[in-house]
Amino acid sequence: MSATHHTRMLIIGSGPAGLSAAIYGARAGMKPILVQGIQPGGQLTTTTDVENYPGFREVIQGPWLMEEMQGQAEHVGTRLMYDTIVSVDLSRRPFRLIGDGGDIYEGDVLIIATGAQAKWLGLDSEELMKGKGVSACATCDGFFYRGKKVAVIGGGNTAVEEALYLTNHSDDVTLIHRRDSLKAERILQDRLFANPKITVLWNKEVRSFVGGGSPEGLVGIALHDRVTGEASTVDVEGGFVAIGHHPATELFRGHLALDSDGYIEVEKGTTKTSIHGVFACGDVMDKIYRQAVTAAGTGCMAALDAERFLAEADFEKVAEAAE
Repeated sequence: MSATHHTRMLIIGSGPAGLSAAIYGARAGMKPILVQGIQPGGQLTTTTDVENYPGFREVIQGPWLMEEMQGQAEHVGTRLMYDTIVSVDLSRRPFRLIGDGGDIYEGDVLIIATGAQAKWLGLDSEELMKGKGVSACATCDGFFYRGKKVAVIGGGNTAVEEALYLTNHSDDVTLIHRRDSLKAERILQDRLFANPKITVLWNKEVRSFVGGGSPEGLVGIALHDRVTGEASTVDVEGGFVAIGHHPATELFRGHLALDSDGYIEVEKGTTKTSIHGVFACGDVMDKIYRQAVTAAGTGCMAALDAERFLAEADFEKVAEAAE
């Protein structure tokens, strides 16, 4: 039998953004319900070493950090639901969402923290070498490759920015692109070509990530030249796939304003979306920074924005009743 769950604050997504929103909402007495989705804990559950989240002197593990956040959210009064939302009705308050098992979730406010997923090349070797030298975030993992040879795969703004960032840690950065020109903005290209630490390999398609050593780690990337057909290998210890991200916004297409890349649009300086009472935080609305700490920060913002919205709505209701 399906059930209906009602809350003052309904949250979708259980990464740093959603859990931070839940912690703030619970401490404000909202008794939030958080629907965890397909991947409880978000992208950090697939991340091993985390060294850039404030408050920890030593390297910590991503799954452990998310377990601690979940425990904290529950401790202060959040109800975590193991369900995946399959449809939404945002046409009126309370907002109404339906889980894949038929359960109905109603919230006086809704906070969306469904995140984004990095695009991958789809190679078997890529999957095998994730966490062993293959990454999709230079800002997150570049520090671990200081003084080592690294490569970035891609040709857009993200790839060029990651290659430039990696020069802070490595004197030997290779940008691998499958075409003969970049899609990145001209100013970024100028900075890239002027940097002596970066080499660009044109018309090269990645065929496989090569592992070796004990314990196994990335030792090279096998390439195929799309013009000459020549096979080659570039020796690197770090490979960063930078071909874009997919924001998890399909549920909200046609309901909320999205930008040209599919991210939820929010009012500048806030987490307010195009519908009053609906807020977005974390990677689902942030395509620039995409860090755990910035996601947590916007989660806090979303909870505070939602709390203020409810306070104003309650005041208006009381004022109307008094007239």
